[in-house]
Amino acid sequence: MELRFELNELQLKETFSIAYGNYDKRETLLIELSYRNCKGYGECVAIDYYQIDLQNFVLKLKKIQTRVEAQKILLPKVFFRFLLSLNLHPFLLSALDCAYWDLFGKLENKSFIELNHLSTEDLPESSITISVGEISHQIEKIEKSSWNKFKVKCKGLNRNNIEKLLPLNRNIAIDSNASFTGEDCTWLQENVDIQYFSYIEQPRPINHYTILKNEGFANWMADEDCQDLDSLDTLIPYYQSINIKLMKCGGLTPALEMIKKARAAGYKIMIGCMTESTVGISAGCVLTGLVDYVDLDGANLISNDYAIGSFVENGKIILSGKPGLGIELNK
Repeated sequence: MELRFELNELQLKETFSIAYGNYDKRETLLIELSYRNCKGYGECVAIDYYQIDLQNFVLKLKKIQTRVEAQKILLPKVFFRFLLSLNLHPFLLSALDCAYWDLFGKLENKSFIELNHLSTEDLPESSITISVGEISHQIEKIEKSSWNKFKVKCKGLNRNNIEKLLPLNRNIAIDSNASFTGEDCTWLQENVDIQYFSYIEQPRPINHYTILKNEGFANWMADEDCQDLDSLDTLIPYYQSINIKLMKCGGLTPALEMIKKARAAGYKIMIGCMTESTVGISAGCVLTGLVDYVDLDGANLISNDYAIGSFVENGKIILSGKPGLGIELNK
């Protein structure tokens, strides 16, 4: 097996504004695992509020390259146990795990969905992100969009803005990116009209969730608070829903375990994404048959995608159906 990797820069179609900051580009690390004539791809991105340094990831890859390349072609879950022994950051672990699933499926001539016996019927639609901005501009974007589901970004809570969004009769979720106060959350979960929002994502900074009540009118969804399998038990009294992102949890292999445990615990589940190319989005798409919500618009927000595979068109998940994750690089 051969390991290759390269840094790239994704350009956004327009400035992406969230509570954490404004972004016009994303740095990415593309992973390629190859064997014989097959190539598998995975990806991770530099997210400042996760303190991701891709240069450090490159140095780590150079250190472990020989060990990775010495591995025989094993079942993906066995290969993942090897990856765990390398003490990798979850973002880098995810890129390698996804690349291996893509490679393994191509070698077996079976898709990830076939290998895991997953359903592809009645897939939930993805939301499209509406960046932080003037409420009139946000509403205009919603009304002009051909998508059916929306995630509206907030920087702090403006109750008047919430009141303006409610009558739109559109499928709208709210994402504060940890910018709401405890007082904001109390008002939201005690307001009967708030139940008409699909969910309210990560209202408070990490580990400041004890003000939340999962039996209130707000469907609280944990994002940054829900990093891995171990966080699920802790969050039950506070959150009704969780956002699983492959880079947060370490890839497709742990995501499957998280979905299983979260479903047993009674959570609603979303597959989410960062601002990613089709490499990352294709990996998320294969899990959409297992979840309640989808937020996989990352590749729709960039202007220089370097891959093809599964994709999202006006919210609808279009699976490639090809072996592995169905990822190919643009020529």
